[in-house]
Amino acid sequence: MAPISFEKVEQGPPDAILGVKTRFLADDSPESVNVSVGAYRDAQGKPLVLEVVRKAEKAILEDASRNKEYLGIAGDVKFRQATQEFCFGADAKSVKEGRVATVQALSGTGALRVGAEFLATHFAGTKVYIPNPTWGNHFKIFGNAGLETAKYTYLNPATRGLDFEGMMKDLEQAPAGSVVVLHVCAHNPTGVDPTAEQWQKIVDLLTERQLLPFFDSAYQGFASGDVDKDAYAVRLFESKGQQMMVAQSYSKNMGLYGERVGALNVVCPSAGACARVMSQLELVIRPMYSNPPRHGAAIAALILTDPKLREEWKVELKGIVDRILAMRKGLREAIEATGAPGDWSFITDQIGMFTFTGLSADQVASMEKNYHIYMPSNGRISVAGLTSDKLEHVAKAIRSVL
Repeated sequence: MAPISFEKVEQGPPDAILGVKTRFLADDSPESVNVSVGAYRDAQGKPLVLEVVRKAEKAILEDASRNKEYLGIAGDVKFRQATQEFCFGADAKSVKEGRVATVQALSGTGALRVGAEFLATHFAGTKVYIPNPTWGNHFKIFGNAGLETAKYTYLNPATRGLDFEGMMKDLEQAPAGSVVVLHVCAHNPTGVDPTAEQWQKIVDLLTERQLLPFFDSAYQGFASGDVDKDAYAVRLFESKGQQMMVAQSYSKNMGLYGERVGALNVVCPSAGACARVMSQLELVIRPMYSNPPRHGAAIAALILTDPKLREEWKVELKGIVDRILAMRKGLREAIEATGAPGDWSFITDQIGMFTFTGLSADQVASMEKNYHIYMPSNGRISVAGLTSDKLEHVAKAIRSVL
């Protein structure tokens, strides 16, 4: 075997999203706009710390009984119980019967990766079906865990809406025992979700075909402003007695991006199976990162369990969603005012942080070069990155590249 030499390491490609941010930060034009990164910005385009988060953090820092000792491998017990109930509902049968194995994770990404490693270890050969398009990290997470991945139809490029017929056709062909990745709400990057009626048909199909749903819940409360409404899909599946996996993140709905707060939930058929799954999840986590961080989980747990803080959080969350909706309306009106051809109603039809414009990579590159507008090459815009004073500029740039 040849000796190791780091000189032989090849340069890796820049991250598709973070690379855009790097170019934006190097641009000193007053017209520059960053609509790439999936993080909320306030009306002035600045990062926002929720007031309820500041209150929770203050209470935690003033609590002399708290310490900096390691958490257990599975994480903060109070947080795990609270996040489980937040996801499925406190009255969920699986929660009451102790059939949900929940571990704290390093936000949604870490939860997905722990789940992927668990599947690869115990269900080798499992094929994972992922929507096309999807969040760019999904394929890497499952692929790097050694799982085979495949795409299923999701977006109709012509309407920029859900291709439900194509989705169902593809999933009907998936072999029994396959895993299907589903976005709970505010699908990334399209902002297009199934209707309640379509979710009913999806759960029936997965049950009939014996396919395991793996939900990615990155935006509960961030889609509609209603945390219960946004949990409809996962609670529907739970009510049908489905075994499933759910990765949760509190980056968006609590603005705890850098705290890396998340959880992985595995809904099991029995309490005994739940205990065994918990033991195996801990065996995945221990050599990976040993145990999760305390601070962010304590913040999330306090907000979820303190009635007053939870209500304050819901009010702030609704305010965030209302601003995003206003930016959607403003962007659509500004584009239509330019006389841009086509139907732009999809901007207000889609929900959540992103809108999928359908712009090509060449058009996106032209907007960056000529108008200092930064977005991923797939044409996905983070509506949360827009401000009222930039709407006309962005709209004119879009019109110019069509």
